[in-house]
Amino acid sequence: MKRERAPSKSTRLVLQALLSGPDYGYGLMKTTGLKSGTLYPILMRLTDRGFLTSQWLEPETQGRPPRQSYRLTGAGRTYVTGVSDAGPVADIKGGASA
Repeated sequence: MKRERAPSKSTRLVLQALLSGPDYGYGLMKTTGLKSGTLYPILMRLTDRGFLTSQWLEPETQGRPPRQSYRLTGAGRTYVTGVSDAGPVADIKGGASA
């Protein structure tokens, strides 16, 4: 029997940030206040579980590197709805928990 753990506060912040639409890793760092060493493992785990898709996009400005965009899947949106029922998390970018 497989147990389903509740997502961490950091994971819930990432999921909530992506509800508003796709974003890049750097944008998610700014939105959530998470550091890259916390954010990128969460993004990889959520992608592996099928809650996110990622896509490499060509740069808009010549000479810049490609960027990876992350988007919630249908399963990810359903998951966010389920974990939202667990109660509010801190406001995006360092707010207090409710």
